[in-house]
Amino acid sequence: MQREALLDHVLIQLEQHGLAATLPELLQGFDITESELQPFWPDKDALIFDCLRHHGQQIDIWQRQVILDETLTTEQKLLARYDQLAMRLEKNRFPGCLFVAACSAYPDEHSQIHQLSQRQKQSSFEYSRTLLRKLDLEDSELVAKQMELILEGCLSRLMVNRRADDITTAKTISSRYS
Repeated sequence: MQREALLDHVLIQLEQHGLAATLPELLQGFDITESELQPFWPDKDALIFDCLRHHGQQIDIWQRQVILDETLTTEQKLLARYDQLAMRLEKNRFPGCLFVAACSAYPDEHSQIHQLSQRQKQSSFEYSRTLLRKLDLEDSELVAKQMELILEGCLSRLMVNRRADDITTAKTISSRYS
């Protein structure tokens, strides 16, 4: 079994069907049975946790690549995630939305899934704050918090509406801060 291929498959299924999807729904279309999965992921939550961790690593790599991209201005780097969201939405993908959903679906602060989702949201904040500091803004901390609220609102709406104009609106509002 290819771990990464399975996690990518389950990630797509989670984005399409949400965190309430059953284990058979998550595995549908992948050549593996629940019993074959058991030694690696004893239950659905373990699989979701590993899938979200994998997705978080993908996002972290993307953020590092954007920060190191010398062809982009700092302002472009701040708004690049909206371009990425729009591009993924065209493929019926919703990167980052699962972290917002997981905080609601797993509200217990001691839940590993909740903690992982909070860490990913913190990583997104750090990305914004780092770039805003490069712009030498007066209160980069507050502006980063505002930008994250805009992003989280956009991700929440994408989970429900799945409309590109929500991304455009969030990008337009965020561009006023950079």
